[in-house]
This record gives sequence, C-alpha cells and structure tokens, in this order.
Amino acid sequence: MRKLVLFAHISLDGFAGDTQGGLGFLSYNEELQQFAEELVSTVGAPVYGRNTYHLMEGYWPTVLNNPEANEHALKHARWVHEIPKFVFSTTLPSADWNNTTLIKDNVAEEISKLKQQPGKDLVIFGSPGLAKSLMNLGLIDEYKLTLHPIILGKGISLFDSNTEMSKLKLVESKTLGSGVVTLHYTAR
Repeated sequence: MRKLVLFAHISLDGFAGDTQGGLGFLSYNEELQQFAEELVSTVGAPVYGRNTYHLMEGYWPTVLNNPEANEHALKHARWVHEIPKFVFSTTLPSADWNNTTLIKDNVAEEISKLKQQPGKDLVIFGSPGLAKSLMNLGLIDEYKLTLHPIILGKGISLFDSNTEMSKLKLVESKTLGSGVVTLHYTAR
C-alpha cells in the first residue's frame, strides 16, 4: 500500500512560504538538493493543491523549452512532465498539464483509492492549504520536513490553530552543513 507523504520546507516559526508564498528564505545548496533528489526517487505521484499546481504548471514546462536550462533542471522537468500528478481543488475548473488528474470532492475516499494502487508513494509538495485539510482528515502517513534556520515572523503557515493534534514518531533527523535540519516523522 502506498503512503501519503507531506514534503515541505518550513522556517523555524512554521511558515511554508513568505506572505506571497515565496521560498526565497530557503538555504538551498547541493546538500539540500541531494536530499530532495533522494525524496523524489520515492515519489509515485506528486499531489498538489490549486496554488502549488499553478506554480508548477507555469514553471516546469518552460524549462523543457529553455535552451539555457542545465541538465539537472531538464531531468526534473522531464520527470514532472511525465509522472502522474493529482491536484485537489474545489475551485479549479480543469487541470490540463500533461498526465494530471483533478479531484474536486470526496477527498478521503479518493486518497484511499490512490493509496490502494500499486507503486511508489503519493507526495504532497508544499501545498500548505491542502496539507492542513489532509492533516485534519488524518490522511497523512508521513511528514518529511526541512527546517530552515530563519524566523520569518509572518507568511503562509503550515500549521495553524485549526490543525488537529497528532502524535508523531521521529524516524530520522539530520543536520545539514547549512544549518537546515531534515525531519522524517510517521503518524502514530
């Protein structure tokens, strides 16, 4: 059975993006890139909320047509173009990016069906709004977070006062040279 995994970068004060959703606060380097590549190798299907879907759909196809794109970016762009993708949104009229399925309702039932399919894990990339909804439904099996050594003070929160309490088990943690701490938890 596949798992539903949340992968998110967060600031020390729990923000998954600045007030505009930007990730300029990330301490991204080769070591973090390697961590992300290892995670991507476990992905059977990316899962997005509406906003993250729009960001990904608007960016990665342009990389495929960019003659100045480096080989790493091209490899990831090809991967994300071909892999099955799921976007959860009640307001998005359609999802036309290659190999994308739009799911508008019956979220718990649809996630359950996806988990029953063979293959690698379903991974939510960022998507804090969707992540909060799925947390509150008790559907997330694992959390893979990168905790960045910065306090933003404000931004888009991954957790808020509406988030249900969940006890987690720490599976692994690692401190990278940049001060980023990788955290891997399973839901109990």
